[in-house]
Amino acid sequence: MSGPLVVLVGPMGVGKSTVGQQLAERLGVGYRDTDDDIVAEQGRTIAEIFVDEGEPVFRAIEKRAVHSALAEHDGVLALGGGAILDEDTRALLAGQRVVYLSMDVEEAVKRTGLNAARPLLAVNPRKQWRELMEARRHLYEGIATAVVPTDGRTPDEVTQACLDALELKEA
Repeated sequence: MSGPLVVLVGPMGVGKSTVGQQLAERLGVGYRDTDDDIVAEQGRTIAEIFVDEGEPVFRAIEKRAVHSALAEHDGVLALGGGAILDEDTRALLAGQRVVYLSMDVEEAVKRTGLNAARPLLAVNPRKQWRELMEARRHLYEGIATAVVPTDGRTPDEVTQACLDALELKEA
């Protein structure tokens, strides 16, 4: 299998970055986050791109970043929460080891505070988070090799659950 050893997907604030870094460390491989790639390439935050350019422009930038990372990276890769909205991206993920990190809205509130730094949640965050998840959950589940619930779990517990679900051994 070419591409990343593990790809993490899931909603904003679920812990993809934290768990991804721990997974990479425990597997003895590199870690990469496409959101970080976008910020480095664009020289501004994702929220700024959304505000300045709009969601369609951001999604086009994100698609390029994800496709590059899938082709270039062989360690643990974390994707932005909306990356799976793109049909071509989902097709590329079809042959990958994809872990969907899931959480419910109450956990999302605790973790993110559903604050204004999340551009898609600026107005009525709880309602918008629920609507986002209703629109995306089937997409996450459709590409996932494994679903790992994160509610009430520490990052260490989620990392171990990912290793167990994928039957991967630590380095």
